[in-house]
Amino acid sequence: MPYPLYRPRRLRESPLLRKMVRETALRADDFMLPLFTVHGRGVREPIGSMPGQYRLSIDELLKECKDAASMGIPAVLLFGLPQDKDPRGSEAYAEDGIIQQAVRAVKDTIPDLLVVTDVCLCEYTSHGHCGVVEDGRIKNDPTLDLIARTALSHAEAGADMVAPSDMTYSAKYASAFYGPFREAADSAPQFGDRRSYQMDPANVLEAMREVALDVDEGADIVMVKPALPYLDVVARVKADFGLPVAAYSVSGEYAMIRAAGQLGWLDEERAMLEALTGIRRAGADIIITYFAKDAARLLEQGRA
Repeated sequence: MPYPLYRPRRLRESPLLRKMVRETALRADDFMLPLFTVHGRGVREPIGSMPGQYRLSIDELLKECKDAASMGIPAVLLFGLPQDKDPRGSEAYAEDGIIQQAVRAVKDTIPDLLVVTDVCLCEYTSHGHCGVVEDGRIKNDPTLDLIARTALSHAEAGADMVAPSDMTYSAKYASAFYGPFREAADSAPQFGDRRSYQMDPANVLEAMREVALDVDEGADIVMVKPALPYLDVVARVKADFGLPVAAYSVSGEYAMIRAAGQLGWLDEERAMLEALTGIRRAGADIIITYFAKDAARLLEQGRA
């Protein structure tokens, strides 16, 4: 029997060897940290379905942002909960809206932190849908005017980047994994569902068409959401388009790993890092994750 030319275990023998030949590396500056902000002061309200995550008043939000920046996390993604809701989600584009106030506060306090804002209406509308509702139907074109007003108001407040999640990111699927977010942002639809304006989880060619539309319209970064169930989409988008790819590891992905860890069903830290590495390996340049601070801490300790 000829001697094998390649014996894979030789490069797995020790931690240093494994580290030396590792193909995919996670870094803190791969991450973007999503945060929820509310009106008030001294508010740090736990989110039941997302242990370790909170609804934060702006003063508490600033503490989280400072902490993230000190750990090398370059960006935060802000979601706002309004004081009042109405059918057209008017606080989403109000000059003194919660997000507009939060952006100004963060940029005044931590100017080097990249502030990204979620451009969506579902948190702000009384019916919980992402757009204008007429006669029980979500209307696409009238919604676009409100989305544009919202994005402009965020930019005028000082946002470094706007993330247009309303109706769709580049590829936003109608996913069951958004459940905990809808509790966090109080954004569950009051009737029907979002399948008429979010993508069928069975489709990938449709995702490519959606991404191509965003690229043609001038998108600087393209997004796939959720992440873990759609790694094939992340990989294909990365291979086919010459732009940075962001993947949003959504609330349900966070919740299932955290819950299983708390119940002792798996090693939470290892599962978290494995999931994030898989997203990075699939081709994501940016990973939006509620685990950003936990992962950054482990990376700093050399435990990844």
